[in-house]
This record gives sequence, structure tokens and C-alpha cells, in this order.
Amino acid sequence: MSHPHPELGAPPKLPKGGLRVTPLGGLGEIGRNMTVFEYNGRLLIVDCGVLFPEEEQPGIDLILPDFTTIRDRLDDIEGIVLTHGHEDHIGGVPFLLRLKPDIPLIGSKLTLALIEAKLQEHRIRPYTLEVTEGHRERIGPFDCEFVAVNHSIPDALAVAIRTPAGMVVHTGDFKMDQLPLDRRLTDLPTFARLGEEGIDLLLSDSTNAEVPGFVPPERDISNVLRQVFGSAQKRIIVASFASHVHRIQQILDAAHEYGRRVAFVGRSMVRNMGIARDLGYLKVPAGLVVDVKTLDDLPDSEVVLVCTGSQGEPMAALSRMANRDHQIRIVPGDTVILASSLIPGNENAVYRVINGLTRWGANVVHKGNAKVHVSGHASAGELLYFYNICKPKNLMPVHGEWRHLRANAELGALTGVPKDHIVIAEDGVVVDLVDGKARIVGKVQAGYVYVDGLSVGDVTETSLKDRRILGDEGIISVFLVVDSTTGKVVGGPHIQARGSGIEDSAFSAVIPKIEEIIGKSASDGVAEPHQLQQLVRRSVGKWVSDTYRRRPMILPVVVEV
Repeated sequence: MSHPHPELGAPPKLPKGGLRVTPLGGLGEIGRNMTVFEYNGRLLIVDCGVLFPEEEQPGIDLILPDFTTIRDRLDDIEGIVLTHGHEDHIGGVPFLLRLKPDIPLIGSKLTLALIEAKLQEHRIRPYTLEVTEGHRERIGPFDCEFVAVNHSIPDALAVAIRTPAGMVVHTGDFKMDQLPLDRRLTDLPTFARLGEEGIDLLLSDSTNAEVPGFVPPERDISNVLRQVFGSAQKRIIVASFASHVHRIQQILDAAHEYGRRVAFVGRSMVRNMGIARDLGYLKVPAGLVVDVKTLDDLPDSEVVLVCTGSQGEPMAALSRMANRDHQIRIVPGDTVILASSLIPGNENAVYRVINGLTRWGANVVHKGNAKVHVSGHASAGELLYFYNICKPKNLMPVHGEWRHLRANAELGALTGVPKDHIVIAEDGVVVDLVDGKARIVGKVQAGYVYVDGLSVGDVTETSLKDRRILGDEGIISVFLVVDSTTGKVVGGPHIQARGSGIEDSAFSAVIPKIEEIIGKSASDGVAEPHQLQQLVRRSVGKWVSDTYRRRPMILPVVVEV
């Protein structure tokens, strides 16, 4: 198996007749999925998603793929193929189209409807090409065939990309639910046909590669929901992803069966379910869905609220309910259902929300105590079955953290893919398919690009380090005035602390040290304000460290008069 190495340099020129694969996100992480394919100087992008921030990235709204490697080649992009409508696959599209709004978007009906609604908020009107399973489309030098796959959102597609260099199949996110609610199966006969034709490189979803067996059918959740709905005495509040149409359908069915009305809460939930209903993906009985403002007129035993926040997002509806910061107030006897899995890294936030809801008297039903979620990603048994059907000549695990990628690679090896034809890459690692063999050839820039409000890419790791210091240790400001002629202190030092846990009065002990070091600098001929600021920073920092064993941010200001 091939592994990336720190010493990898820039990739060489792509050999004539070769196909280059550059993942810019989604490898080594769950999110911001984006892969760039290059043949004969032209580019095809599959997916362009976002990653949601963790606690050590304070103030960040979203994390994007790094577009640096394609920024100067926007005219070479033939199109962006979107495998399905989840945020980790389409959320970055508006930011890429800001650079070139006329890049074509290719995807299924629901996927394009979701991204068009998102782009409308960014005032971008995209050029789109709707495709369906079985559809074959020539996109520049890339001959793309689209294949139905089952996932936790309708209309998901895999894509087979044919070029003279060989055929590459990108699965997108998929599983093999044999009893899907929409009766749209993962198209194994087509994958078998592609396997017989010869799949030169398979990029396969790795998320559940560590999980043995097969993923249970989505419809298994229905019985659990009925039990919960049957026993609930007051309101039922369900938190789910705003794109999980199949899950929401089962909630609507249970509500209808038990005589409850449903209201959607949260802008993305209202928007996405409206789109799904209008396109016929969500079947809503007449009169079942009502506006949230009308719920006060109904008894609690007839109310179901469907909201966002299943991952503990601080600004989502459920988190705000747990914090008593929402118009909907949790009361004893309410039932809250978290109908989703835990995305790695979100565990603390989710359990914080569960504890908050429980504190106010809610009965919280979640994956840990009831079967209210099944995954949308193929487990190890399904992947083995899939590889035996596809018989890929080369395998490149995608969509997963390192442990998932490695487990997926091992599964491929068990089914007969030669180990030297299995490539475990990470974001930015460039893989060339030349003469039927996939090899790592170099690395390009593929770091995190942070979105903070209207700012894109301006926040750096250094900025985040400063934010973490401010959050953990606080700040100490030191203001003093020096005589520009003599270099002596003529005003201050005035010292204030915020968030450091140190009383302002305690700094009387360090003021003589500051005056002493400024006086010594004056006698040594050091009078430039920037140099004096560095001396003050070191002096105060050492005193705080020695006295309190703390390392707050120290902000010295030296003014000459």
C-alpha cells in the first residue's frame, strides 16, 4: 500500500495520456469532500463541501477546501459533479463559484435544487445540468456515467469517469439498503457491468469500513418511532439533519398515525423540506404540517416539532432550547428524539445538549438508548461485497479519517486488490493513473480555509492560536508613555487584565520591574517603541509565569512624547 510522506514535493508534469487525481478535502477527515480529476489539461471536480469547526477553532463558521491549486486554472474546469446534497459535499460550491460563477454544476434533481437554493442566498445563478441514474454525459474529455446509490438522502449518485487513461469510479457516499423507503436500490448490476468492463481506479466511501456486517435498513427505525410516539404524553421534538428526507418522512408518518401535527423549526429545515415536498421526495398528508406559530392553539399531546441541532451546534434550535435561549421552552414531560449519529468530534457538544434538555425535564431518546438512527454509509460486509462485484485494478479509499481509510484499504486487499495497487492518500496528495497503475507522485497545498462571518481565508492558524489563548488564559494590557528624548517613563505603566484571573491591584508588584527595564534600556540607547514593547512583554510575561504559572496574551502599548 502506498502512503504519503512528509518529504513529498510538488508533482511533476502529468505524463501524456495519464489521469491525475487530487483530493482537496475529505481524506483524513469527515467533511469538505472535493476531488479534482485532470486529463489532457482539463479539469473535472467531484463535490465541493465544507467541514464544520470543532472547539479548538473558536469563532469559525465553516472550513473550506483550499482552492489555491486550481485558482489560476478556473478556465480549465469543465464542471463540478455533485454526488448528493449533503453540506459536506455541496456547501463549498458558493465559495468556488464566487471565483467563476459560470462553472457548470452537474447533479440529480434534488441535489441541484438544494444547491440552487443555497446559491440564491449568495446571489449566484448557476448553470446546471440535471442527470439521472443511467445517464451518460460527455463533459469535456470526461465521459461520465451516473449510477444510482442508496444513501441517507434521496437522489445520490456515483459517477464512472471514462478517459483514454482508464475508467475511474467515484462512489460518493453510499450503502446497500435492500429495503429503502423510496425503493431506489444501489445499482449493483451496473457496478458489476462496470467491473466487467474494467475499473482501473475505484474511489470508495470509507466512513464505516471499521464497522462489521451490514447497515440495518432505514425502515427499521419506524417501529422505534412508533413506540416513542405511542408513549409520549406531551410534545415531541425531533432533531435531525436538515437534508435527511427519509428520516423526516418516517417522522411525518408516525405523527400522522398518532394524530399529531408537525411544524418545522430552523431556516435550513424549513427550506430543505419545502424543496423535498415540492419535488415529490417528501410525501406530506394534507393538513399535517403547520406553521410553528399555530402550535400554541394545539394541546401538547398533538404537537411534533422537527428542528436542526442534532450535532450540538451552538446556534441551532435544539442547543438554544437546551440553553433556554429559544422561543420554544422545554418543560417536564416533553420527549426529545436525536435522530442522527454522532459525527466524530461532536460528542461533547451533543452530550452537553442532552444534559441541558434532561435538566429541564425532557425525556431524551438518542442513539445510545434507542435505535433511532442507522448510518448512510456501507459497513465492512457491504464493502467486501461491493469490491467483489467491481473487481477494481486500483483502490483509493476516500471519505474518512485515517483509521477509516486504512480499514477500507485492508478490505480491498482481502478481496484481491494487490497491496501495491492500493493508495492511501490524504488531502493534497496527488495520485496519477498511468499505464493502469495508480501512484502517489507529489503533494499540493490543501490546508484549511476558514470562513468567519464575511471573511474567507483571512483567519489563519496564528489567529486561532491567539483566540485560544484569549479564551483559555485571558489578556493583560500594559500602557505607558516614554519621553522621546530621555527614554524615561513619564506616564504609567497602567495595567489591566481581562479573563486572566489576576486582579489589577496585583500588578503593583511588576510595575517597578517595568520601570527598571525601561530605565536600563534608556541608558543603553534603546528607545524605539517596538523594541520597548517587546521588553515589556517579556518582563510582564515572565512575572506572570513565575507568580501564577499562567500564560495570558500580553498586549504592551508604548507611546512616545
